[in-house]
Amino acid sequence: MASDIEIAQAAKLKRIIDIARDRLGIADEHLEPYGHFKAKLSLDYIDSLASRPDGKLILVTAMTPTPAGEGKTTTTVGLGDALNRIGKKACICLREPSLGPVFGMKGGAAGGGYAQVVPMEDINLHFTGDFNAIGLANNLLAALLDNHIHHGNALAVDVRRIAWRRVVDMNDRALRDITAALGGPANGFPRQDGFDIVVASEVMAIFCLANSVEDLKQRLGNIVVGYTREQQPVRARELKAHGAMTVLLKDALKPNLAQTLENNPAFIHGGPFANIAHGCNSVIATKAGLKLSDYVVTEAGFGADLGAEKFIDIKCRKSGLRPDAVVIVATIRALKYHGGVDLKSLNIENLGALEKGLTNLARHVSNIGTQFGLPCIVALNHFTQDTQAEVELIKTKMSGHGAPVVLARHWAEGGKGAEELAHTVVEMIAKGQSNFRFLYEDSAPLWDKMHAIATKTYGAQGIAADAKVKAQIQKLQDDGYGHYPVCVAKTQYSFSTDIAARGAPAGHVINIREVRLSAGAEFIVMICGDIMTMPGLPKVPAAEKIDIDDKGKVVGLF
Repeated sequence: MASDIEIAQAAKLKRIIDIARDRLGIADEHLEPYGHFKAKLSLDYIDSLASRPDGKLILVTAMTPTPAGEGKTTTTVGLGDALNRIGKKACICLREPSLGPVFGMKGGAAGGGYAQVVPMEDINLHFTGDFNAIGLANNLLAALLDNHIHHGNALAVDVRRIAWRRVVDMNDRALRDITAALGGPANGFPRQDGFDIVVASEVMAIFCLANSVEDLKQRLGNIVVGYTREQQPVRARELKAHGAMTVLLKDALKPNLAQTLENNPAFIHGGPFANIAHGCNSVIATKAGLKLSDYVVTEAGFGADLGAEKFIDIKCRKSGLRPDAVVIVATIRALKYHGGVDLKSLNIENLGALEKGLTNLARHVSNIGTQFGLPCIVALNHFTQDTQAEVELIKTKMSGHGAPVVLARHWAEGGKGAEELAHTVVEMIAKGQSNFRFLYEDSAPLWDKMHAIATKTYGAQGIAADAKVKAQIQKLQDDGYGHYPVCVAKTQYSFSTDIAARGAPAGHVINIREVRLSAGAEFIVMICGDIMTMPGLPKVPAAEKIDIDDKGKVVGLF
């Protein structure tokens, strides 16, 4: 079979203005085309849709990720195509890929096989420049802060208590901790600093949660960049930075419209990581899709313990969005990995390991139904090595968990291979079984919110932190931020903070290593375990395989 990029390059794309007009009813004047196959949608046009009823929202999440891959984006695309195949008006809403994983671990990140969004190279490489704008806005604020200190420091910023870091959209471990402003008085005051990856920036989180340009500007102004010696917060608006930051972001805030291989509409906008941020595409794009379609399929990053929890407790809480059904993606390979099988042996039938690994999937299903009150379906993403005995074992063992298991072949067959999944989702939504609820109340203290996430979602017996971190959490509570939701940064590969703890570990303790205030995004980041907000490249980066041939065609991009 052809590679993902070969399939994408062979696709017959339609002009984006035709996709918008024929599939969504959007007139040409409301689009800002970037070439023939991608465009931005006018914010004024989105505002004009306010009186329209909303469609149904389908959240795609997954079991705990493994190095074998699960295919969450692929399933999101396949389900969207399948819904259109069975006669429903549907679109998908995805995050934009970060160049960090594109050149690092994963290569391309636009789906796979015959369930992809296109133009694949454009989406993976710069796209419409949104991430560049976000990085520039973040770093403008950093530059203005340092410049303010250099020219007299009228706001009395304590250079030991600067909280704002620079960002770059690339995995670069050498930038995690640096010393800045060396070279004498003309270059400012030397201090310890560091870089995060763009997708971990609070600007990215704000960008994806903002409802309008005005809301974006207000949130940017609320960013706390540091503190005075009296530990009073200094905000971006006091540096007069938020206006210029908004100027850099005003065009990026318009949602991007692309298409699937089957020429169905796809909004691809924003891209915070779920293991270090809140892991959802933009609120603006999701709301636009709901006004323009009867069904919107969106995804939340990584496993349901990270992505779905944050989608619900952060994105839904801030936006008023409510999913009507949840699809949890699983693969037999990943289940066997959680049952203890080595990566090299995942293609061999192993019913014992498969049954053991099902504890991971069962906990995710239980969390979605018990903790969040949402009906869910398991989409078993099919691989050619899967055996009928393995499929039947999963269906039998999961039959008592209240979530039907549907075998989906969208990777090999496109939307046709996910038609049964589409019918099952539509039937489940029609039953109206959603009893949506948050994991915790706004009024709960920050410590209790973190405890609820750890015990109810991760299966932990509790949480811990050293005295310094506990004091920081208490100060945030005392300073009036206690009503904010909590955004946990931890490894995506386990319910625990131990990357090696497969399956469904229980009774562990989640240690909070660091706390960060995101006053503009309006959540508190609690960093747990060894998670990094600036990842490094692997020993053999995906970039080594990416090239351009003598005909100008990109090769090696997944």
